[in-house]
Amino acid sequence: MQYLFLTGATGLVGRYLLRDLLAAGVPVAAMGRPGKGPAAIESIMRMWEEQAGRSLPRPVVIEGDLCLPEVVPDADQRQWVAKHCDRMLHCAASMTFREDKNGEPFRTNNGGMESILEFCRASGIRKFHHVSTAYICGLRTGWIHERDIDLGQENGNVYEVSKLTAEKMLRAADFLDERTIYRPASVVGDSRTGYTTSSHGFYLPLQLAYLVADKVPTHLLGERFFRLLGLRGDEGKNLVPVDWLSAAIVHLVTHPEHHGQTYHMTNPVPVTVKLIQEVVQEAIETYSSRRFTGTLSEEQIEAYEELFRQYMEVYRSHWRDDPLFDRANTDRALPHLPCPVIDRDMLMRIASYPIKEKFILKRIEQQQPGFEPHEHLRSVAAERQRSATPGGADSRSIGLEVSGRHGGQWRLTVSGGRVVDVERGLGPDDGLRYYLNSHTFSSLVEGRCSVEQSIEAGRVLVEGLDGHDRHPDFVSVLESIVTPA
Repeated sequence: MQYLFLTGATGLVGRYLLRDLLAAGVPVAAMGRPGKGPAAIESIMRMWEEQAGRSLPRPVVIEGDLCLPEVVPDADQRQWVAKHCDRMLHCAASMTFREDKNGEPFRTNNGGMESILEFCRASGIRKFHHVSTAYICGLRTGWIHERDIDLGQENGNVYEVSKLTAEKMLRAADFLDERTIYRPASVVGDSRTGYTTSSHGFYLPLQLAYLVADKVPTHLLGERFFRLLGLRGDEGKNLVPVDWLSAAIVHLVTHPEHHGQTYHMTNPVPVTVKLIQEVVQEAIETYSSRRFTGTLSEEQIEAYEELFRQYMEVYRSHWRDDPLFDRANTDRALPHLPCPVIDRDMLMRIASYPIKEKFILKRIEQQQPGFEPHEHLRSVAAERQRSATPGGADSRSIGLEVSGRHGGQWRLTVSGGRVVDVERGLGPDDGLRYYLNSHTFSSLVEGRCSVEQSIEAGRVLVEGLDGHDRHPDFVSVLESIVTPA
């Protein structure tokens, strides 16, 4: 079984890609920062479980960081990737519009691209999917074609420069067999729930309006403030909901006939700046508990205007009339999945979420201690290695997938009816595969139910049986897995 290696899994787009890839049955190895990354990814998966109302499969978590000298520091994990991963979906990026003291966004977007390409070269990954941006077009106007890359355009900010450079680096990587590039426009929250972790693009003026809602009358937060950016109101902003973007990318990733192309993941119906102005004002009045009750002099109003101007200055190039994005490849590949039109109701829903959350958008839940299948399996294998040798004449591979809290995928080596080795991920030649959730697994380990009872009740699914002749001991093998060492 070959895995897709995903970077940026804890970002807004990345967490949707993680959910949708797993739902599509794609085996995923997700990279998380050393130390906190595994807990963050587990927290994200638990959030999706709460929404779905059921346990979900887990990715294999690889600890790494684009800005480290070695992207994946652990040698064993690097070897695992080289053995099990054949595709890269690179979603990690820095959304910094002005170069900071750490060298962002170039440090992540360009240095990170160089590092991840070298990682792919060393790991034998030759198929690369990359989330870029439609705004590599810079300040060009008119039609922007999917085939366009560097036409000598002037870029509006360092983010656009870094993403254009990253695309050029990717295209110059001659060891790759396949490059598929996704260029989203400005990403906003979930079209149905409004959920977001972003504070960029559409959310910038909304957040500023929220912060000063008790200091400035809301009717001033619309046209008067936006006019400071030189906007008339009829300009179009190209907004795409994150849930559609993820669904579209996952469809393209899972259909090889669409690989090797560049796709404008844009909205054929832009949202006018006037509508954004109106929604910012209406959303603050509707959902914010902050209320202006005093009076303001013209001098005070001008002071807040200056604050708005300074706050938005770095994003001035972004707040302009977007060009027209050609979608020939996208429309041809996704006729069944049109980008939803963002009308007033949807934009209000998208605006309401961060206001209700008071713009505290990137919380990671603290992980509660509990049963961890991986630790159990490691302890079982370590104890039983003393009496059985991996690779013996009777050894074979067993696949185990546990969904739900602290779940995962493992390839177990069984010898003499005992588990003697544990490796993350499922293998192509696993004789048997067991599927169960973490609650059932813990119940089996703690003796609250038997293997036979769980199989009969449908809480354990077994794949790879050919009648009972091929593996007559499939019950005893699972018993050896769940029995404490």
